[in-house]
Amino acid sequence: MENDPNLLVGRETSDDAGVYRLNDELALVQTIDFITPVVNDPYDFGRIAAANSLSDVYAMGGRPLTAMNVVCFPIRTMEKEILQEILRGAIEKVHESGAALVGGHSVEDPEIKFGLSVTGVVHPDRILTNAGVKPGDALVLTKPLGTGVLATAMKAGLISEKAQAEAVETMASLNRQAGEAMLEYPVNACTDVTGFGLLGHVLEMAEGSGVSIALLTDRVPLLSEVLDAVQMGLLPAGSFANRNFCAHQLSQPKPIDPMLLDLLADAQTSGGLLISLPETSARRLVEDLKSRGVSSAAIIGHASKESGSRIELL
Repeated sequence: MENDPNLLVGRETSDDAGVYRLNDELALVQTIDFITPVVNDPYDFGRIAAANSLSDVYAMGGRPLTAMNVVCFPIRTMEKEILQEILRGAIEKVHESGAALVGGHSVEDPEIKFGLSVTGVVHPDRILTNAGVKPGDALVLTKPLGTGVLATAMKAGLISEKAQAEAVETMASLNRQAGEAMLEYPVNACTDVTGFGLLGHVLEMAEGSGVSIALLTDRVPLLSEVLDAVQMGLLPAGSFANRNFCAHQLSQPKPIDPMLLDLLADAQTSGGLLISLPETSARRLVEDLKSRGVSSAAIIGHASKESGSRIELL
Protein backbone atom coordinates (compact mmCIF):
# COMPACT_ATOMS: atom_id res chain seq x y z
CA MET A 1 0.00 0.00 0.00
CA GLU A 2 1.38 3.40 -1.00
CA ASN A 3 0.91 6.29 1.44
CA ASP A 4 1.94 9.24 -0.74
CA PRO A 5 -0.91 11.80 -0.43
CA ASN A 6 -0.36 12.90 -4.02
CA LEU A 7 -1.11 9.41 -5.39
CA LEU A 8 -4.78 9.97 -6.19
CA VAL A 9 -5.45 6.66 -7.98
CA GLY A 10 -3.32 3.60 -7.30
CA ARG A 11 -3.79 -0.15 -7.40
CA GLU A 12 -6.68 -0.48 -4.96
CA THR A 13 -9.61 -0.72 -7.39
CA SER A 14 -7.80 -2.23 -10.42
CA ASP A 15 -8.34 0.99 -12.32
CA ASP A 16 -7.19 1.75 -15.86
CA ALA A 17 -4.24 3.99 -14.94
CA GLY A 18 -2.47 5.60 -12.01
CA VAL A 19 -2.96 9.29 -11.25
CA TYR A 20 -0.40 11.43 -9.43
CA ARG A 21 -1.08 15.03 -8.40
CA LEU A 22 1.58 17.59 -9.31
CA ASN A 23 -0.32 20.63 -7.97
CA ASP A 24 -3.88 21.83 -7.36
CA GLU A 25 -4.52 22.20 -11.09
CA LEU A 26 -2.63 19.33 -12.68
CA ALA A 27 -2.20 15.58 -12.23
CA LEU A 28 -0.37 12.99 -14.32
CA VAL A 29 -2.18 9.95 -15.71
CA GLN A 30 0.24 7.06 -16.26
CA THR A 31 -0.38 3.72 -17.95
CA ILE A 32 1.39 1.00 -19.91
CA ASP A 33 -0.07 -1.77 -22.04
CA PHE A 34 1.27 -4.08 -24.72
CA ILE A 35 -0.23 -7.02 -26.57
CA THR A 36 0.60 -9.84 -28.95
CA PRO A 37 -0.68 -9.54 -32.55
CA VAL A 38 -4.45 -9.85 -32.98
CA VAL A 39 -4.35 -9.34 -36.77
CA ASN A 40 -1.97 -10.43 -39.50
CA ASP A 41 -1.20 -7.02 -40.99
CA PRO A 42 1.65 -5.33 -39.03
CA TYR A 43 0.47 -1.79 -39.81
CA ASP A 44 -3.01 -2.58 -38.49
CA PHE A 45 -1.50 -4.28 -35.45
CA GLY A 46 0.47 -1.13 -34.67
CA ARG A 47 -2.64 1.02 -34.93
CA ILE A 48 -4.67 -1.33 -32.73
CA ALA A 49 -1.98 -1.73 -30.06
CA ALA A 50 -1.51 2.04 -29.85
CA ALA A 51 -5.25 2.75 -29.63
CA ASN A 52 -5.52 0.08 -26.93
CA SER A 53 -2.78 1.73 -24.85
CA LEU A 54 -4.06 5.29 -25.27
CA SER A 55 -7.56 4.26 -24.23
CA ASP A 56 -6.65 4.01 -20.55
CA VAL A 57 -5.93 7.74 -20.37
CA TYR A 58 -9.31 8.60 -21.91
CA ALA A 59 -11.01 6.25 -19.44
CA MET A 60 -9.63 8.31 -16.54
CA GLY A 61 -10.99 11.54 -18.02
CA GLY A 62 -7.51 12.57 -19.15
CA ARG A 63 -5.75 13.80 -22.26
CA PRO A 64 -2.72 11.90 -23.66
CA LEU A 65 0.44 13.99 -23.63
CA THR A 66 3.39 11.73 -24.44
CA ALA A 67 3.92 8.10 -25.44
CA MET A 68 6.84 5.69 -25.53
CA ASN A 69 7.05 2.50 -27.61
CA VAL A 70 7.36 -0.86 -25.86
CA VAL A 71 8.69 -3.37 -28.40
CA CYS A 72 9.46 -7.09 -28.26
CA PHE A 73 10.60 -8.38 -31.65
CA PRO A 74 12.61 -11.30 -33.13
CA ILE A 75 14.96 -9.04 -35.08
CA ARG A 76 17.31 -11.89 -36.13
CA THR A 77 14.60 -14.04 -37.69
CA MET A 78 11.98 -11.61 -38.99
CA GLU A 79 12.25 -8.81 -41.55
CA LYS A 80 12.76 -5.39 -40.00
CA GLU A 81 10.17 -4.02 -42.44
CA ILE A 82 7.50 -5.74 -40.33
CA LEU A 83 8.65 -3.80 -37.28
CA GLN A 84 8.74 -0.59 -39.30
CA GLU A 85 5.11 -1.11 -40.31
CA ILE A 86 4.06 -1.75 -36.71
CA LEU A 87 5.75 1.48 -35.65
CA ARG A 88 4.24 3.39 -38.57
CA GLY A 89 0.73 2.36 -37.58
CA ALA A 90 1.37 3.24 -33.95
CA ILE A 91 2.77 6.70 -34.53
CA GLU A 92 -0.22 7.60 -36.68
CA LYS A 93 -2.49 6.86 -33.72
CA VAL A 94 -0.25 8.69 -31.28
CA HIS A 95 -0.37 11.79 -33.45
CA GLU A 96 -4.13 11.40 -33.99
CA SER A 97 -4.53 11.48 -30.20
CA GLY A 98 -2.63 14.77 -30.03
CA ALA A 99 0.25 13.20 -28.09
CA ALA A 100 3.96 13.17 -28.95
CA LEU A 101 6.09 10.06 -29.30
CA VAL A 102 9.18 10.68 -27.16
CA GLY A 103 11.08 7.39 -27.38
CA GLY A 104 10.74 3.83 -26.18
CA HIS A 105 12.50 0.58 -25.46
CA SER A 106 12.98 -2.63 -27.43
CA VAL A 107 14.15 -6.13 -26.59
CA GLU A 108 14.79 -9.16 -28.75
CA ASP A 109 12.05 -11.72 -28.18
CA PRO A 110 10.89 -14.78 -30.14
CA GLU A 111 7.28 -13.52 -29.96
CA ILE A 112 6.15 -10.11 -31.21
CA LYS A 113 4.67 -7.84 -28.56
CA PHE A 114 3.96 -4.15 -28.89
CA GLY A 115 2.30 -1.32 -27.01
CA LEU A 116 2.85 2.05 -25.42
CA SER A 117 3.67 3.63 -22.12
CA VAL A 118 1.45 6.72 -22.07
CA THR A 119 1.49 9.80 -19.87
CA GLY A 120 -1.54 12.06 -19.83
CA VAL A 121 -2.87 14.97 -17.82
CA VAL A 122 -6.09 15.57 -15.92
CA HIS A 123 -7.39 18.09 -13.39
CA PRO A 124 -7.18 16.52 -9.91
CA ASP A 125 -10.84 17.33 -9.27
CA ARG A 126 -12.07 15.80 -12.53
CA ILE A 127 -10.57 12.32 -12.40
CA LEU A 128 -12.86 9.49 -13.46
CA THR A 129 -12.41 6.05 -11.94
CA ASN A 130 -14.25 2.75 -12.20
CA ALA A 131 -15.47 3.07 -8.60
CA GLY A 132 -17.89 6.02 -8.75
CA VAL A 133 -21.08 4.42 -10.10
CA LYS A 134 -24.19 5.68 -8.28
CA PRO A 135 -27.61 4.01 -7.91
CA GLY A 136 -29.86 5.32 -10.67
CA ASP A 137 -27.02 5.72 -13.17
CA ALA A 138 -27.28 4.41 -16.70
CA LEU A 139 -24.29 2.75 -18.38
CA VAL A 140 -23.26 3.78 -21.89
CA LEU A 141 -21.02 1.56 -24.05
CA THR A 142 -19.29 3.25 -26.99
CA LYS A 143 -18.02 0.32 -29.11
CA PRO A 144 -19.56 -3.00 -30.16
CA LEU A 145 -18.41 -6.29 -28.64
CA GLY A 146 -16.84 -9.25 -30.39
CA THR A 147 -13.22 -8.37 -31.18
CA GLY A 148 -11.84 -11.40 -29.32
CA VAL A 149 -14.04 -13.83 -31.20
CA LEU A 150 -13.46 -12.15 -34.56
CA ALA A 151 -9.69 -11.97 -34.09
CA THR A 152 -9.79 -15.76 -33.65
CA ALA A 153 -12.00 -16.06 -36.74
CA MET A 154 -9.64 -13.86 -38.77
CA LYS A 155 -6.68 -16.09 -38.00
CA ALA A 156 -8.72 -19.06 -39.21
CA GLY A 157 -9.94 -17.20 -42.32
CA LEU A 158 -13.56 -17.80 -41.38
CA ILE A 159 -15.14 -14.34 -41.71
CA SER A 160 -15.81 -12.11 -44.69
CA GLU A 161 -13.46 -9.31 -45.72
CA LYS A 162 -16.16 -6.79 -44.83
CA ALA A 163 -16.57 -8.14 -41.28
CA GLN A 164 -12.80 -8.30 -40.89
CA ALA A 165 -12.40 -4.67 -41.98
CA GLU A 166 -15.12 -3.59 -39.55
CA ALA A 167 -13.45 -5.39 -36.65
CA VAL A 168 -10.02 -3.96 -37.48
CA GLU A 169 -11.32 -0.39 -37.73
CA THR A 170 -13.26 -0.80 -34.48
CA MET A 171 -10.11 -1.87 -32.65
CA ALA A 172 -7.99 0.81 -34.31
CA SER A 173 -10.43 3.62 -33.51
CA LEU A 174 -9.35 5.89 -30.69
CA ASN A 175 -11.69 6.53 -27.79
CA ARG A 176 -10.83 10.21 -28.15
CA GLN A 177 -14.25 11.34 -29.40
CA ALA A 178 -16.04 9.47 -26.62
CA GLY A 179 -13.52 10.60 -24.02
CA GLU A 180 -13.86 14.25 -24.95
CA ALA A 181 -17.65 14.12 -25.27
CA MET A 182 -18.24 12.57 -21.84
CA LEU A 183 -16.36 15.41 -20.12
CA GLU A 184 -19.28 17.68 -21.03
CA TYR A 185 -21.68 15.56 -18.93
CA PRO A 186 -22.00 14.69 -15.21
CA VAL A 187 -20.16 11.38 -15.46
CA ASN A 188 -19.73 9.46 -12.20
CA ALA A 189 -17.48 6.61 -13.37
CA CYS A 190 -15.73 5.24 -16.43
CA THR A 191 -13.58 2.34 -17.57
CA ASP A 192 -12.67 0.82 -20.91
CA VAL A 193 -13.66 -2.69 -21.93
CA THR A 194 -10.59 -4.80 -22.64
CA GLY A 195 -9.24 -8.19 -21.59
CA PHE A 196 -11.74 -8.96 -18.82
CA GLY A 197 -14.66 -8.64 -21.23
CA LEU A 198 -17.79 -6.59 -20.60
CA LEU A 199 -18.84 -8.80 -17.68
CA GLY A 200 -15.47 -8.54 -15.98
CA HIS A 201 -15.29 -4.77 -16.24
CA VAL A 202 -18.91 -4.34 -15.15
CA LEU A 203 -18.13 -6.51 -12.13
CA GLU A 204 -15.12 -4.33 -11.28
CA MET A 205 -17.32 -1.22 -11.46
CA ALA A 206 -20.05 -2.80 -9.33
CA GLU A 207 -17.68 -4.06 -6.64
CA GLY A 208 -15.65 -0.85 -6.56
CA SER A 209 -18.78 1.28 -6.31
CA GLY A 210 -20.83 -0.90 -3.94
CA VAL A 211 -23.76 -1.21 -6.36
CA SER A 212 -25.55 -3.82 -8.45
CA ILE A 213 -25.78 -3.42 -12.22
CA ALA A 214 -28.53 -4.74 -14.50
CA LEU A 215 -27.30 -5.39 -18.04
CA LEU A 216 -29.83 -5.02 -20.85
CA THR A 217 -28.40 -7.84 -22.94
CA ASP A 218 -30.51 -7.16 -26.05
CA ARG A 219 -29.14 -3.61 -26.26
CA VAL A 220 -25.45 -4.51 -26.23
CA PRO A 221 -24.01 -3.62 -29.67
CA LEU A 222 -22.26 -6.48 -31.51
CA LEU A 223 -19.88 -6.61 -34.46
CA SER A 224 -21.03 -8.11 -37.77
CA GLU A 225 -20.84 -11.91 -38.14
CA VAL A 226 -19.76 -12.36 -34.53
CA LEU A 227 -22.71 -14.61 -33.64
CA ASP A 228 -21.85 -16.84 -36.60
CA ALA A 229 -18.27 -17.09 -35.32
CA VAL A 230 -19.44 -18.01 -31.81
CA GLN A 231 -21.67 -20.68 -33.28
CA MET A 232 -18.57 -22.17 -34.92
CA GLY A 233 -16.91 -22.31 -31.50
CA LEU A 234 -14.31 -19.62 -32.22
CA LEU A 235 -13.93 -18.42 -28.65
CA PRO A 236 -10.55 -17.34 -27.24
CA ALA A 237 -9.49 -19.05 -24.03
CA GLY A 238 -9.61 -15.77 -22.11
CA SER A 239 -13.34 -15.51 -22.69
CA PHE A 240 -13.98 -18.81 -20.87
CA ALA A 241 -11.84 -17.59 -17.97
CA ASN A 242 -13.79 -14.31 -17.81
CA ARG A 243 -17.13 -16.09 -17.77
CA ASN A 244 -16.05 -18.48 -15.03
CA PHE A 245 -14.63 -15.65 -12.93
CA CYS A 246 -17.89 -13.70 -13.03
CA ALA A 247 -20.29 -16.64 -12.73
CA HIS A 248 -20.71 -16.42 -8.95
CA GLN A 249 -21.88 -12.80 -9.22
CA LEU A 250 -24.43 -13.26 -12.04
CA SER A 251 -28.17 -13.72 -11.84
CA GLN A 252 -30.48 -14.48 -14.76
CA PRO A 253 -34.19 -13.86 -14.11
CA LYS A 254 -34.85 -15.16 -17.62
CA PRO A 255 -32.86 -17.50 -19.89
CA ILE A 256 -30.10 -15.80 -21.89
CA ASP A 257 -28.87 -17.11 -25.23
CA PRO A 258 -25.62 -18.98 -24.37
CA MET A 259 -23.91 -17.43 -27.41
CA LEU A 260 -24.73 -13.94 -26.16
CA LEU A 261 -23.44 -14.86 -22.73
CA ASP A 262 -20.18 -15.93 -24.35
CA LEU A 263 -19.92 -12.54 -26.06
CA LEU A 264 -20.55 -10.64 -22.84
CA ALA A 265 -17.44 -12.38 -21.49
CA ASP A 266 -15.42 -12.04 -24.72
CA ALA A 267 -11.94 -10.66 -24.07
CA GLN A 268 -11.76 -7.38 -26.00
CA THR A 269 -8.83 -5.59 -27.55
CA SER A 270 -9.14 -1.80 -27.67
CA GLY A 271 -12.78 -1.90 -26.64
CA GLY A 272 -15.09 1.01 -25.99
CA LEU A 273 -15.55 3.21 -22.95
CA LEU A 274 -18.14 2.14 -20.38
CA ILE A 275 -19.53 5.35 -18.91
CA SER A 276 -21.80 5.69 -15.87
CA LEU A 277 -23.94 8.82 -15.47
CA PRO A 278 -27.52 9.85 -14.63
CA GLU A 279 -30.19 8.46 -16.99
CA THR A 280 -31.30 11.75 -18.56
CA SER A 281 -27.72 12.78 -19.22
CA ALA A 282 -26.94 9.33 -20.60
CA ARG A 283 -29.61 9.68 -23.26
CA ARG A 284 -28.20 13.05 -24.29
CA LEU A 285 -24.66 11.68 -24.29
CA VAL A 286 -25.65 8.84 -26.65
CA GLU A 287 -27.19 11.34 -29.09
CA ASP A 288 -24.07 13.50 -28.84
CA LEU A 289 -21.76 10.54 -29.44
CA LYS A 290 -23.70 9.47 -32.52
CA SER A 291 -23.43 13.01 -33.92
CA ARG A 292 -19.64 12.76 -33.45
CA GLY A 293 -19.46 9.50 -35.39
CA VAL A 294 -19.52 7.08 -32.45
CA SER A 295 -22.35 5.20 -34.13
CA SER A 296 -22.54 2.14 -31.85
CA ALA A 297 -23.01 4.09 -28.61
CA ALA A 298 -25.90 2.70 -26.56
CA ILE A 299 -27.32 2.57 -23.05
CA ILE A 300 -26.75 -1.04 -21.99
CA GLY A 301 -27.47 -1.09 -18.28
CA HIS A 302 -28.61 0.55 -15.06
CA ALA A 303 -27.17 0.68 -11.55
CA SER A 304 -29.09 0.20 -8.33
CA LYS A 305 -28.39 -0.24 -4.65
CA GLU A 306 -26.45 -3.38 -3.87
CA SER A 307 -28.60 -6.53 -3.99
CA GLY A 308 -27.92 -10.25 -3.90
CA SER A 309 -25.94 -10.35 -7.15
CA ARG A 310 -23.56 -7.76 -8.51
CA ILE A 311 -24.74 -8.29 -12.11
CA GLU A 312 -28.26 -9.07 -13.25
CA LEU A 313 -28.70 -10.15 -16.88
CA LEU A 314 -31.99 -8.95 -18.35
